[in-house]
Amino acid sequence: MVQYSHSKLETFNQCPLKYKFRYIEKIKPEQKSIEGFLGEKVHETLEWLYSQVKKEKIPTIDEIILYYASSWHKDFKPEVYFIVKQDITIKDYFEKGIKFLLDYYQGNYPFNDNTIFTEKMVSILLDEDEDYKMIGIIDRIVYNKEKREYEIHDYKTSNTLPTEERIESDKQLPLYSIAIKDNYNADKIQLIWHYLAYNKRIYSRRTDEQLLKLKKETLELIKKIENTKFFPYNKSVLCNWCEYKNMCLVWKNKF
Repeated sequence: MVQYSHSKLETFNQCPLKYKFRYIEKIKPEQKSIEGFLGEKVHETLEWLYSQVKKEKIPTIDEIILYYASSWHKDFKPEVYFIVKQDITIKDYFEKGIKFLLDYYQGNYPFNDNTIFTEKMVSILLDEDEDYKMIGIIDRIVYNKEKREYEIHDYKTSNTLPTEERIESDKQLPLYSIAIKDNYNADKIQLIWHYLAYNKRIYSRRTDEQLLKLKKETLELIKKIENTKFFPYNKSVLCNWCEYKNMCLVWKNKF
């Protein structure tokens, strides 16, 4: 059985050459973006928060920040994480994370929304022969008792707020909702994105027809990738955050 993830498919859509470096040649980058590290630490802290809530221990905001700071300083390595925006310092990124967590804490306390899972691994079979499967990790799953429906929550630490069109064309959470429908016999699923930089939630839903179409399109993309022989670069503003920039022919003169 062949397994794919949303990030793997998005990497191919973003830049086939990056896909080749990461998933075919399996090259481990020497450096990673600071934005990725920030997102990792915020996600880790929120996972810890809900693990404490599940034990009926609601951490104080000071305990939340202490956990975040300790994890950041333990794992941060200046030689590994690079900064694209030179007018922003490591300290600025660290303090961004604190603000995200403060806003989230104040907006969601006392965290009694009936969270049932955090960082939940799910899988979705894409074909009847079970040759292709999507896998992923859901940040948080809630069962809303009042509405009798499941909620899929996803944390975003990016500085860009998406348009309505972009949310409606998002594939990651809808794919995850297929897994929830299959595993929990769920009729209604609410998709919720937490854009932490804006302290804002964005909501959306998908019909069964839309999900069926998404499965078909995902399988078609996987087969397209498998039949690809040439992996061209795709130069864009995202290149600035690419871990393989110093290996790319587009940027060879710069390095």
